[in-house]
Formats: sequence, C-alpha cells, structure tokens
Amino acid sequence: MRAARREPSNDAIVLGVLDAVERNPSVTQRSVARDLGIALGLVNAYLKRCLNKGLIKIGQVPPRRYAYYLTPRGMSEKSRLTATYLMDSFAFFRRAQAQCNELFQELAARGQRRLALIGSGDLAEIARLVARDHLIEIAGIVPASAEASVLTVGLAAFAPLDAVVITALQESREVYATAVGLLGIERVHAPALLRVPPLADAPAEEKGQS
Repeated sequence: MRAARREPSNDAIVLGVLDAVERNPSVTQRSVARDLGIALGLVNAYLKRCLNKGLIKIGQVPPRRYAYYLTPRGMSEKSRLTATYLMDSFAFFRRAQAQCNELFQELAARGQRRLALIGSGDLAEIARLVARDHLIEIAGIVPASAEASVLTVGLAAFAPLDAVVITALQESREVYATAVGLLGIERVHAPALLRVPPLADAPAEEKGQS
C-alpha cells in the first residue's frame, strides 16, 4: 500500500518561495511548483501572499517578464523560518553532520585547518564534534553579530585563523556578509543547510542591496 504523500507545511512553502526568489529573481512559478512538489496555483497564491505582506517586491524585466526580489522584511522572515525549520526537523542532526563532514574535508584539503565558528548553538556543537574526525582545529566559537566591529573583536581572540565557518542559525546571511567583508570570501564558509547565497555569484550592485 503506497504511503500518502506528506504535503509541505505553510511555513515550509513560504520558506521555499522566499529561498527560490532570493537565489533567482527571474525564477518561474512552474519551477518553484516543481521544486516544492505543490500545485502551480498554490505557488501563485503564496507569491501573492508574500507580496501583500511586503516580503517580496516585483519588477518588470524585458521582454514582458517579471522578476521578484526579497525586501528587508522578507530577508528577516526567511532567516526566522530557516532557523525554525532546521530546529524542528528530525533530520537536522544528520544533515548538519553530513554537510560539516563534507565542508571540513574540503577545507583541510585547502590547508584551511585552524577555524573559528561564528554563532553558538546546536549547529556549532555538531561542527565541533565532526571536526574531531578531520585535520581541523576549532580555535573557538565567536558570538554571531552582523556588526563588523563586534565580529572583529570576537575573531581577534582566536587569531591567527585560516578561515571561519558560519554556524549561526539566526541572521545567517547578515553574519556571513559581515564576515566576508572582514576576511574575504575565500576564508568564510557556511554549511549548505543555512541557505546562505553565494556572494561570489551575485552582481556587485546586488551585494549592496538591502
């Protein structure tokens, strides 16, 4: 007997829509529906809901196409939903462990072996445990902050560092951007589950947008 398919929750759909828009402003409703496994009409309804709540804005790009953009409020809501989704997910530990394993293998191969974690909590603790299985030294955990001055002081306590890994579940994007501004993109990393967009792939004018 085939098991009933579990439909995504309301928050999961909103998170999926916001994530899709952030990664590709020209994303189509059809591709979002396919990725989330929901009906096309439902995607349209959620996009309208996000527009009405001020989470996204819409702009026209030629020829006769539309692009969606996250607003500052939308970015904050995406950050909140990401943290909630991760903490409520039964698969969180397994996903975090696997992704930290993969990340640490890559960093060790690069010669980036003395690291600091930015952001305390469950993800940081998992990262510390996983690091023991690799040629990785976790120098310490720095409190997460999107303020450059605060982050500079925190990182200085563990210098010298080869790189840092973002383990903050809240405001991951903002913390990541601040760390990149201080250390450069080659020395700042984040597990994929945080859904931090790769700044290296973003046009320069978009990096400064709020």
